[in-house]
Amino acid sequence: MKPVQIVLEDKESLDRVDGPLKVAGAATYSAEYQVDKPAHAVLVTSTIAKGIIAKIESEKASSAKGVLAVISHLNAPVIPGYPAPKQPAERAPVGTSFRLFYDHFIYFDGQPVALVVAETLEQANHAASLVRVEYQKETHATDFEANAISAVVPQSVLRSQNSPFKDYERGDPDAIDRAEVKIESTYTIPTQHHQPLEPHAIIAVWEAEDKLTVYDKNQGVKSAQGNLAQVFKLPRANVKVISPFIGGAFGSGIRVWPHTIAAVLAAKHIRRPVKLVLGREQMFTSVGYRPYTVQKVAVGASKAGNLTAIVHEGTGQTSQYEEHLERTILAGRSLYACPNVITKYRLLNLDVNTPTWMRGPGDATGMFALESALDELSYALKIDPLELRLRNYAETDPERNLPFSAKSLRQCYEKGAEAFGWKNRAPEPGLMKNKGMLVGYGMASSLYGFHRHPSMAKAIMLENGSVVVQSATMDIGPGTGTAMTRIASQVIGISSRKIRFDLGDSSLPDAPGQNGSSTIPSVGSAVFAACTALKAKLAKLAAEMPGGDTASYQEILRFHKLAQVEAQEESKSGPERDQYSMYSFGCHFLEVHVHPLTFEVKVTRAVTCADVGKVINYKTARSQSIGGLVGGIGMALMEASVMDHRFGRYVTSDFASYHIPVHADVPQMEVLFIDQPDVRVNPIGSKGLGEIAIVGVAAAIANAVFHATGKRVRELPITVDKLI
Repeated sequence: MKPVQIVLEDKESLDRVDGPLKVAGAATYSAEYQVDKPAHAVLVTSTIAKGIIAKIESEKASSAKGVLAVISHLNAPVIPGYPAPKQPAERAPVGTSFRLFYDHFIYFDGQPVALVVAETLEQANHAASLVRVEYQKETHATDFEANAISAVVPQSVLRSQNSPFKDYERGDPDAIDRAEVKIESTYTIPTQHHQPLEPHAIIAVWEAEDKLTVYDKNQGVKSAQGNLAQVFKLPRANVKVISPFIGGAFGSGIRVWPHTIAAVLAAKHIRRPVKLVLGREQMFTSVGYRPYTVQKVAVGASKAGNLTAIVHEGTGQTSQYEEHLERTILAGRSLYACPNVITKYRLLNLDVNTPTWMRGPGDATGMFALESALDELSYALKIDPLELRLRNYAETDPERNLPFSAKSLRQCYEKGAEAFGWKNRAPEPGLMKNKGMLVGYGMASSLYGFHRHPSMAKAIMLENGSVVVQSATMDIGPGTGTAMTRIASQVIGISSRKIRFDLGDSSLPDAPGQNGSSTIPSVGSAVFAACTALKAKLAKLAAEMPGGDTASYQEILRFHKLAQVEAQEESKSGPERDQYSMYSFGCHFLEVHVHPLTFEVKVTRAVTCADVGKVINYKTARSQSIGGLVGGIGMALMEASVMDHRFGRYVTSDFASYHIPVHADVPQMEVLFIDQPDVRVNPIGSKGLGEIAIVGVAAAIANAVFHATGKRVRELPITVDKLI
């Protein structure tokens, strides 16, 4: 497979193709579509974490001005995809997706218990405040630390022999006990919420009894189409999901959430379009979060610094009704050349809503623990942290016993360390100072699995010589349309200004959602295939013309009296997936300044270097990497969702109380790439970048804080109280 050859000079990077629309305010987001006579819906949510609904008083709300409907489990229309409720009603077993307005059980605080629909948003909000719900409370369990002793292995982990989440063991299980030098520590990641600027929103429109259109903030229009078709028992082709612009998601838009079902149900019930926009408080209980996770890591090595054993055990939080599994403990199997490795993963079911994937899901969580432990080991051995990683560099994948499709992590270390000035690091903590501030250097590796899904794209040459490329993929911010335009321009050989890329519409050719750093590897390969096929068709038509070898595309279509020529192709993985181990690699180097009296921490410099195969568009790739670093700063120093366990309710419920980095928290960042195509992974030689940009950042910051202060913080976020 021959990779696309793209020269990555800054001057040749494309500006964002959707930039002018966004800057001008002309980009239409989910809540902004104009439909005929939309009604407005507001959710009423539970105020207890566990129990049953004893009574709902909705008469005042129903009779309020402008109210069109008040829907609850008492009167909700039947949702065809739900099974008939059992009599008497029973709590949903573990492994069951949440069913909206299905019965009287409460599973978490903030659970939707009713929906008020009115002519205006103000009327809906007022009427919602009039709904009175009485509960029979039950004792809830929301405190992870207090309930961790009851953690169990979810059945889905045990059911599949090929599950990556099952217990893993290679080599000698007792090797850790015989290690010449051993570090054993516990690391904690709190619950963290996505907090995109745009809240989740939907407009649901029933075009006919069996035909549905939704404008939804969703990262996967095709998966949403399939889910809604299944829930409402509609032909898939009769469901259309539109979401071309998304104001940040970070994983919160990967699945269809209950509020989407609620809006669709209400629109069906009142026979009018319904708009529902979540409030900021509801964003904490309605669209998932990074799960609270506790990890125990033990690493053993010889005195010479060769790893002899890794034991990584993780327990993640999930709801009582659904299992959410993450890749928390997987990196230690592949990242380093260690002969003896044990990993175990468990879930703790609590009375909370279901977590979801968030900014490097599992990997960012697990690498905080693993890379912190490696740093601790380096100090115990008195070996430079970077040198320790180089001594244990894995040339082939020790987990699968396969060669890597391509791996330039060693070059990432060298390039990043040189740009950062790692050689100037003092070996002992607390020795480096600058203008009265304690200075710390920290680094960490980054690893993220390669994901390529079957994808389709269509390329259409129009008679004016412009090209339209289409695929039902998404763009949550990294610049998907820009990258696809760049690929099409390179393959077809025309200016990017003559190319339009259509996305965010489920009626377009099949493509996966934007998650798992899979968009460019998957959809980019399909665009490459479609444009290659289109170019071949045009070449064949040119061959039928006198002097066709010098004809322009417009002349070819004009000669053959064609309004357009199109080609649609599918691209998917082949046998290479079983022949090679495929990952993106990288590393981060960060400097922190810590005030010696107040212990306030500030990140002052950052250098990141990634091996992601071919970089398709440098400018947007650099922005992705900066975004990952910023997210890592938030993860390490600020982000935590605090719950009052007396009530099972989040205390953090707005932007004021949930802290994320602002401009003053972000230093100048240097982004580097190896930029060598991995010709084994796909036709364009490009691997995923989105997640690897954040994986390992929190560990690098924690390691820098230790280097500055000599105080090891193993529970995020690293706040002043943990350093004093």
